[in-house]
Parts: sequence; structure tokens; C-alpha cells
Amino acid sequence: MNPIRRPPSTLTIHQAAGNSPSLARLTELVRESNDRLKAIESLLPEALRPAVKAGPIEGESWCLLVSGNAAAAKIRQLLPLIQARLLGKGWKVTSIRLKILIAKK
Repeated sequence: MNPIRRPPSTLTIHQAAGNSPSLARLTELVRESNDRLKAIESLLPEALRPAVKAGPIEGESWCLLVSGNAAAAKIRQLLPLIQARLLGKGWKVTSIRLKILIAKK
């Protein structure tokens, strides 16, 4: 007798996150990081916006992923404004790190 094999049930990412506390926390951090980026987007020059991505949150530190040295230099000038905006929106951010992404060739 061959038992009928059922394919394993599939879960959506939201269902999987709901079943795992660590995955749920990670999902929440990604959402919060994206919300922070949206909150500061108007502070960034329009031409620079595509060069900046939301990065990881670690406690009171947030990381912005930037696609080049020139963009990072401009963002560094804006860090006091960015931090003030985030504090004004209720996020306790004591430091903002910049990570420069290097394009693969």
C-alpha cells in the first residue's frame, strides 16, 4: 500500500512571522526602518533619494545604506537634521551609521 503523499502546506511570510517570535521581530524592525526612511525622505535632495536605502536597526542606532562615497558625504552633512526629524517623530535614535554599498562588477 502506498500512502497518498500530501505536499507540505505553504505559509505566507506573514503567517510564518506570526508563528515565530524572532521572525516577527525581524519583520517589525524592517517595517520600522522603512518607516524611518519615509520620514526623512523629504530632507534628502531629490536626486539623492534613489541612492539611500533603509538599513538595520540595532537598539538606538540606525544604519542607512548608501550607494557611493559622494552620496555618503552629502548624507553626513544632513545627519543632524535627520536625527532631529526622527526624534521629533518619536524614534529614539542616538546614532546613525552610513554603510556604503559597493556595486558588483
